[in-house]
Amino acid sequence: MFLLQVLGFEVDTVNFVQFSNHTGHSPWKGQVLNSDELPKLSDGLKLNDMKKYDNVLTGYMRDKSFLAMVVDILWELEQQNSWLIESDRKVSGGLGGESETPVFATMLSSSDFASASWELVVRVDHPNEEEQKDITLRVSGDLHIGGVMLKLVEQINIAQDWSDFALWWEQKHCWLLKTHWTLDKCGVQADAKLVFTPQHKMLRLRLPNMKTVRLRVSFSTVVFRAVSDICRALNIRRAEELSLLKPSGEYFKKKKKKDKNNKEPIIEDILNLEGSPTISGPSVSPGLYSKTMTPTYDPINGTPASSTMTWFSDSPLAEQNCSILAFSQPPQSPEALADMYQSRSLADKAKLNSGWLDSSRSLMEQGIQEDEQLLLRFKYYTFFDLNPKYDAVRINQLYEQARWAILLEEIDCTEEEMLIFAALQYHISKLSLSTEIQDFTNESEVDEVEAALSNLEVTLEGGKADNTLEDITDIPKLADNLRLFRPKKLILKAFKQYWFVFKDTSIAYFKNKELEQGEPVEKLNLRGCEVVPDVNVAGRKFGIKLLIPVADGMNEVYLRCDHESQYAQWMAACILASKGKTMADSSYQPEVLNILSFLKMKNRNSAPQVASGLENMDMNPECFVSPRCAKKHKSKQLAACILEAHQNVAQMPLVEAKLRFIQAWQSLPEFGLTYYLVRFKGSKKDDILGISYNRLIRIDAATGIPITTWRFTNMKQWNVNWEIRQVAIEFDQNVSIAFTCLSADCKVVHEYIGGYIFLSTRSKDQNETLDEDLFHKLTGGQE
Repeated sequence: MFLLQVLGFEVDTVNFVQFSNHTGHSPWKGQVLNSDELPKLSDGLKLNDMKKYDNVLTGYMRDKSFLAMVVDILWELEQQNSWLIESDRKVSGGLGGESETPVFATMLSSSDFASASWELVVRVDHPNEEEQKDITLRVSGDLHIGGVMLKLVEQINIAQDWSDFALWWEQKHCWLLKTHWTLDKCGVQADAKLVFTPQHKMLRLRLPNMKTVRLRVSFSTVVFRAVSDICRALNIRRAEELSLLKPSGEYFKKKKKKDKNNKEPIIEDILNLEGSPTISGPSVSPGLYSKTMTPTYDPINGTPASSTMTWFSDSPLAEQNCSILAFSQPPQSPEALADMYQSRSLADKAKLNSGWLDSSRSLMEQGIQEDEQLLLRFKYYTFFDLNPKYDAVRINQLYEQARWAILLEEIDCTEEEMLIFAALQYHISKLSLSTEIQDFTNESEVDEVEAALSNLEVTLEGGKADNTLEDITDIPKLADNLRLFRPKKLILKAFKQYWFVFKDTSIAYFKNKELEQGEPVEKLNLRGCEVVPDVNVAGRKFGIKLLIPVADGMNEVYLRCDHESQYAQWMAACILASKGKTMADSSYQPEVLNILSFLKMKNRNSAPQVASGLENMDMNPECFVSPRCAKKHKSKQLAACILEAHQNVAQMPLVEAKLRFIQAWQSLPEFGLTYYLVRFKGSKKDDILGISYNRLIRIDAATGIPITTWRFTNMKQWNVNWEIRQVAIEFDQNVSIAFTCLSADCKVVHEYIGGYIFLSTRSKDQNETLDEDLFHKLTGGQE
C-alpha cells in the first residue's frame, strides 16, 4: 500500500485479517473478518462516494464464502466503472493454490471479468457526421491494430471505403500504422485515447505566387513524402527543394490602417483541388503527356516529355484554371504591398525561418490541424536542372518567390538593381497579360520524334563538354593592373594601383609588372571567402569586395576594375575561387557571360521611346519596387527609370525574362542565406548564423557584418547533442565550432545542413531515383 501511494495512487485498503505476526508463528493474536462483516466495510466506502475505482487488487482469502462476497462487490464496482481492472495476487495460505483457482474459474467465468480482456474507447472521426462518436470495444492485449480497426468497422456498420482510416493516439501524439503490432507491443491500455480518422485531410497551401491552393494531403506520412505528393499534384519537379513553412501568427495579419477608406490589401483566391487527393506513390509526374496520350521520355532525366500546352492534360489541375500556376499574376497595388508582412531585421528573418516543419515527422505529429494554412516554399536554394520544357510551373513559382523576396525586402539590393528587377517584372507582366501567350490552343504542335532525337544527340555527344585534358594541364591565369584598398580606422578611402596576378584560387599583387617574378607584396587565398559586388554602372564603378577568413575574423579587401569586361573576368574568377574552383572549370565562361549580361541590363541609356512609353504605361510603377524605394521617387520619375531600364530587356521572351530575373536574384550577395539566432560556445552574446547551399556564416547580430565563414567542402563531420540541444561541427585544419539555437529548435538547423549536403549528391543520371533513406539519415534526429 505504501509503495502505491509513493507512486501517486490514491489507495483504499480493506484488511481481511489483522495479526500481530504471521500465522506460521506461535503464539499469534489478532482479528479475522468473516464474509458477513466484509459488506459493512464496503458500505462505508460507498457512503463516502468512494466507488469509482480503476483497479482492484485482491490477495489473501480465508474461505470460499469470503471469495464469493468479493466477487459480488467487484460486480457492483464494475457497474460504476466499465474499465475496472481486477488483479489477483496469489498468496500462500487460506484457500491454497489448488482450491483457489477453481473457485475464481467458477465465480468469474463471465468475460466481463476475464483478466486478459478490457474495454477500449475509440472516437470515430466520420466525415459525414457532424459530431464524433465514441465506440467501446472489448479487446485484449494480444489483439493487433488491424484487428481493432476491423472490430471498429464491424461495429460502425456503415458501408463505405475505410481504407484511408487509421488510428491516432492523442496522448502519445503518434499514428498506429503498424497494423501487425499488438496493443501490448504498442503500449495501448484502457486509458488510451484513440481516434479513428482519415489519413488524408484538407490543407490550405499559400504558394510562392501568393495564391492559395486547397487540396487533400496525407497527415500520416512524413513531410518529405507529403511535399513530394503535393508537388506531383501541382506539376512541380524536384520536390526535394521545397518544404512546408508554418509562419508566426503575425505573418497573415494585416497592418493597422490609418485610413479607413483604404482598399483591402489581398483577397484570398483559393484554387480548390478537393476532388483530387494526393496519393503516396512512385516519384512520377502525372499529366506531363502529349496530346496523343503517348508518353515520350527525356533520355537525360527520364521524365515524361511534352510541350508546355499539355502540362495539365492528365493532372488534378486539368479541370481547374491551371494558368495561375504557370503564369505570373497581375501585380498587387502599392496599398496591398504596404500591408503585407515584412521582416525588417535579421532577428525577424530568423524568427520566420523557425517555422520550417520537420521533414522526418508527419503533419499530424507536428500539431497541424485540418484545413490549416501553411506556406509552400523553395527551402533549399539549389535549383537543379531547370528546364523550360518541363518546368513551366516550377520556373514561374521560383520567379514569384524571388519577386516577393525583392518587393518585401527579404533580401537587400541596391537601387540600381531594384530598377532592373522592376523592369523585368514590368516586361513579364505585359507578356503574361497578352492573350497570345496564354492561348494554349494557338501553340504549334511539337515534333516529339525530332525532340527525342535531339536529346539523344546531346546525350551521345555529352552536351559538347569542355576538353577535360586541357582543363587539367593548362590552368589559365589573369594578370592586369587593378586598384586595391584596405579599410582602416581614421583613414580615408584611397585606392592604390598594383599589378595583380590571379592563378588557381589565389591573388598575388606586386608594385609593378616588372616585379612579377619576385616576391609579391601579398598573396590572398580566396578559398572560402565572401565575394560581394560593388558596382554602379551609371557611375562607371566596377568594384569587388572580398571578405577573406582569418583566425580572428574576416579581412576586408576592395578591388577596383576599369571597365565591364575586366570586372566580369575577375569577378567570375573570384566567385569560383571562393568555392575552391579554378578558371579551368567549365563554369567559368558562363559565369563571365552572366555577369556581362547583368551589367548590360543595368546600363540605362535614355532613349526616345521612354517619353512615349510613359503615356502608354498602363501599370502603377510603385507595384514593381519595394515600398521603401517607392517613397524616394515621384511616380512619373519612377516610371521613367523603369522604362529606361526596360529598353535592355524589351525583346526577351517570357520564360527567358523569368530565368534572367532568377539569375539576377542569385547574383545578389545575400542570396540563399537563411538566418537563425544562435549562441556560440564560449561566447557571451548572441550571433546570427547564416546557412547557405555551400557555407555557414557567423554574423554580428547588431551590425549585420559577417565575422567568419566556414565552407561545407571543408567540413569533416557534424553532430547534435540532443540532450543540451547543441550542434557541433568539425572542419579541416582542426577548426571546430559548437552552438545552441535560440530562435528555433536545433533539429531545424541540423536538417538545413544535412539537406544541402544531400542535394549536392544529385546528378542527371536517368536511372537514379531520389534516395529518401539517405535524406533521412543526413537530416533525421536521434532523439
